[in-house]
Amino acid sequence: MNNSYIRIPESISIKSIEEKGFTLSSSQYMDLIMPNNNFKLVGDFLSRPLKRSDLGVEVGSINYINQSPFYFLRTKALQSYSFLPEITSESTLPVMPSVFVKQNLKEGDLLISKDSNIGEIVILDKDYPNIMTSSAIYKLPVNEHKYYLLAFIKHQIFREQLDFMVPKGATIRHAKTIFLDCKIPIPNKNREETIKFVEVLTQAIVNKEKLIQQRHNQILDSIKLELTNNQKKNQFRFEYPSLNELELNNRLDATYYSEKHKSLMFPTLNYKNGSLPLTEQGLELKPGPSLEIRLLGTRIDCDKYINGFYRLVTPKQILNNGTVKNYEYIGTPKEIPTIQYGDILFGESGTGRSMVYLDDNKNTINNAHAHILRPIKGKCSLNKAITVRCIMQYYKEIGIIDCITVGGSGGHLSPSYFDRVYIPSFPEEIQNKIAQLYHNPKVKYKFEKCNTSNFLDADTKYNEQAGIYELDKTATFLKEKLNLAIDNIVNDKAVNIGFS
Repeated sequence: MNNSYIRIPESISIKSIEEKGFTLSSSQYMDLIMPNNNFKLVGDFLSRPLKRSDLGVEVGSINYINQSPFYFLRTKALQSYSFLPEITSESTLPVMPSVFVKQNLKEGDLLISKDSNIGEIVILDKDYPNIMTSSAIYKLPVNEHKYYLLAFIKHQIFREQLDFMVPKGATIRHAKTIFLDCKIPIPNKNREETIKFVEVLTQAIVNKEKLIQQRHNQILDSIKLELTNNQKKNQFRFEYPSLNELELNNRLDATYYSEKHKSLMFPTLNYKNGSLPLTEQGLELKPGPSLEIRLLGTRIDCDKYINGFYRLVTPKQILNNGTVKNYEYIGTPKEIPTIQYGDILFGESGTGRSMVYLDDNKNTINNAHAHILRPIKGKCSLNKAITVRCIMQYYKEIGIIDCITVGGSGGHLSPSYFDRVYIPSFPEEIQNKIAQLYHNPKVKYKFEKCNTSNFLDADTKYNEQAGIYELDKTATFLKEKLNLAIDNIVNDKAVNIGFS
């Protein structure tokens, strides 16, 4: 996103250079443009000054181990697209119990990064007694207006302030506690109600993100439970591959024939209702288009929608829960095949992440790294397509996808191997259960009559019926309203308080 609150001077005076301690860093001469002069500093929101005990502790990579009841949270867990921490195998590492430092991380705590991806902030969705944070993360002691502060630190106004307050260099940037001096505008018009509106919107977004993760975990648990409870009487026994098996699969990579891969696939192959290859699920393979400029002739890239541009989704933008963290847009006169409602997008290179496309937008495209698996009418229902996608994600998270990919840079699962990816033949009632957790088209989002006092209760009732797709779409809608409200506060304009 381009800076929108920063003014870059065309020239500077000798006097200003003296005032800045004779530094010639261009970022030191930028100005913050914020018409609203009524503000507090981030530090003013704290209930007390920061202490060393608010900062995490570095344990060193020598203390990382394969399994442990204790974990080390890295700054990678704090991402701009989420209000909650991303707890993954890359962001949260198991460590030696002897080096674990108890930090008493509680639901509602605010964590902010001071180094690397500086200024990223999250709110904890639950208690984490077995997690410690790195020395690049502060836990902020905030009691009053926590969600108001969280909303503004997530907004561009905070990021742009920090960008010119913290010098850029070739090495990792360090903000120390400079972020405490960033300005947080306070509304002048209808102050109390406006602050409450910002906090209610932020809390509603956080609630939806919590539920998205819960729905995602429910899907994975449902798949595991169905497989575990419906096994044939056979017991797993590892055997080294025979010559016939090597010839049949035409593969020599050891992981494919490993005990790990075979033990992980055994519950599917031993499932009492049987299983079929991905190529026999009633899906038509549509390779993603190449978007190279040599083929398109003209290509203009943009992070905001422009009339006539294509909306682009790539595997890197797809999250594990089957939502999209952000869209990109490209303009080209060349006609590109678009994604259709109900299509499965599968990232064959690196990510292995997938989603089912459920938007009404008919001008969205993918790239060559995302294959489309399109349901064939009469052979694959929407619920079955969603179930197949969720099983593929389950395979990714338990490690099966890593075992069957080839090549470097995260591996590559080309369509030529799809006949070796077996999908359990779940009964229709199980498919419907899984599909409803991902997408429930029956719920309607209508809150025209809501106000700041009753919106959260009404939204909670909606959330109880919504699937991951609906939760994500309504969270995106509320984020747009929140950003507009913050923009108006920054520019000293009245905020239109409404939820429709």
